[in-house]
Amino acid sequence: MDLNTVLTPILFLGIVGAFFGVVLSIASKVFAVEVDPKVIEVRNALPGANCGACGYPGCDGLAEAIVAGNAPTNACLIGGADCAEKVSAVMGVNAANVERKVATVICQGDCDKAKNKYDYKDLKDCRLIADFQQGSKACSYGCCGGGTCVSVCEFDAIHMVNGVAVVDKEKCVSCMKCINICPKKIIELVPYKAKTVVKCESYDPGKVVRTNCDVGCIACGLCERNCPKDAVHVENNLARIDYDKCINCGICVSKCPTGAIFCEYPERVEKMKEREKAKKEKEKQEKIKAAQLKKAQEKA
Repeated sequence: MDLNTVLTPILFLGIVGAFFGVVLSIASKVFAVEVDPKVIEVRNALPGANCGACGYPGCDGLAEAIVAGNAPTNACLIGGADCAEKVSAVMGVNAANVERKVATVICQGDCDKAKNKYDYKDLKDCRLIADFQQGSKACSYGCCGGGTCVSVCEFDAIHMVNGVAVVDKEKCVSCMKCINICPKKIIELVPYKAKTVVKCESYDPGKVVRTNCDVGCIACGLCERNCPKDAVHVENNLARIDYDKCINCGICVSKCPTGAIFCEYPERVEKMKEREKAKKEKEKQEKIKAAQLKKAQEKA
């Protein structure tokens, strides 16, 4: 083979490549878009997860929005207070108070507590399950149990436990992917500090709820009437907690007859129930003694 036959195309490609390299280099300078240095600084202060939980297309979009004044310095839910302080320092403003929020599945109707209207296990995607008669559960508001939320979580923060999705709040970064993909819309962001949550999303009347699920809210109103801070209200057959008012005392949990209100302090609730039981027993004994005393006085 002639050496020129090999070298000529190599030389030609090298010259063409160098030519276009120079052209692209010149074009990049001529058509370069000026970037505000603050945008770069803010971008570097953000965690770089590009999760979209802030409502903007990734960290670059959020950085531009913050510098343009269209987003607050604490818009990054994942970064939390530390990130907000860094961004605020770049922007020369005081850091706003950031309240960390985590995803919470508003359902406890697992395989043992919720009743089914049919048994069909071939469907694995929650969106398909929900399309087929709103899922297999008798409660049309309950968790489908397909685990689609688990498959989209990149932080291993949500798992299926006995047919219901459960979030590990310590791992959750509030990226909202599980929230956006859930066809029943029963995953919500709640304050990290919230230890008391009504884990039911059914708007059915209490009688229907009792038939479908053992741990559903029946809208009895006991939680509302006994809350010392007026933090619980029953609307549309469902109890709701105002987390700004709630002090996580656990009284509503101890009063709930179905266990629809979840509390991270079960031992506190048990002690409260024991005190309540002891109080009722004491009142009962006092009534018996009063009746016996009255009867003895009448005989005398």
